[in-house]
Amino acid sequence: MVVQDIAYVELFTRDKLSAVDYFESAMGFTRVADSVEVDRSSILLGQGDVQLVVTSGRGIWKFLDEHGDGVADIAMTCDDVAATRDAAVLAGAEPVVSRGNTAVSGFGSVVHTLVPAAGSSAGRLPPGHNWIPVGGTSRPQGRIRLLDHIAVCLQGDSIGAYADFYREAFGFSRFYSEYVTVGGQAMDSVVVRSATGGVTYTLVAPDPGKESGQLDAFLERNGGPGVQHLAFLVDDIIPAVREFRDAGIDFLTTPDTYYDLLVERFEGLREIVDELRETQVLADRDEWGHLLQLFSRSPYERNTLFFELIQRRGSRGFGSSNIRALYEAVERERLTAG
Repeated sequence: MVVQDIAYVELFTRDKLSAVDYFESAMGFTRVADSVEVDRSSILLGQGDVQLVVTSGRGIWKFLDEHGDGVADIAMTCDDVAATRDAAVLAGAEPVVSRGNTAVSGFGSVVHTLVPAAGSSAGRLPPGHNWIPVGGTSRPQGRIRLLDHIAVCLQGDSIGAYADFYREAFGFSRFYSEYVTVGGQAMDSVVVRSATGGVTYTLVAPDPGKESGQLDAFLERNGGPGVQHLAFLVDDIIPAVREFRDAGIDFLTTPDTYYDLLVERFEGLREIVDELRETQVLADRDEWGHLLQLFSRSPYERNTLFFELIQRRGSRGFGSSNIRALYEAVERERLTAG
């Protein structure tokens, strides 16, 4: 029941063409294939090792009414689909019928389609759709290389149970945990990762005993637990941010004083601190190296799903200072928006 990597992520949206234009024009994704079914239609987008399925239609209205635009399916490849399904059901998941595919419930209304592992998932058309390929057959390239991690927002009293679920169902292990206070909001963060390292979920949840804040607001807007953001790995974040911002991506901002402290804290970043300040990229380090990150604003009406760019200069983990700074930016955005 070994999970290998993420085969694809499926996004449900009311406005498929607008969502696809955002990914293509601003983030450099390429349209790979189209699918039209009785109650929905989908477009497959690719870049590096990332595959996104963008779906709209009357067959997904219930999801959209409850949650707004957001991730509905995180498909994972595994060495034995049947054994993985059975382990997940034993751990508490519900079996799901998904266009003839084997799937199980995950968190909230998000499901996990289980796909047989057969080499790289990049370039393999997601099963269960009537795909008509468009363009060439080569793997689309751009700034984004792969899906570094997926951040999941949960109810405050459930984070431990979900960490245990991913361990028991899919063989994940706890990689990192952190308790952070941002403004009056206190939150737990637990990172779970597959044995192969190909799938990483950052589970975040508000402390139910503390003041409500941005995570509670997300849970309300999203109608419960869901994917808060997708983190895309890039090789060089500074030019990527410049290109994406010029193309229309709206990123969160950081106080100028943050960059004054960077000079004192991280010797290895002094040569690029001015560029970090100009692009608003955040920086931290762990025992292996440096970590550079930046959050976007959500492009969706209910302010649900948003995106992250991340660069790892040797880093393998999640810097605690960056977690606090990133969520402080989200909290400023929430308070400004009222």
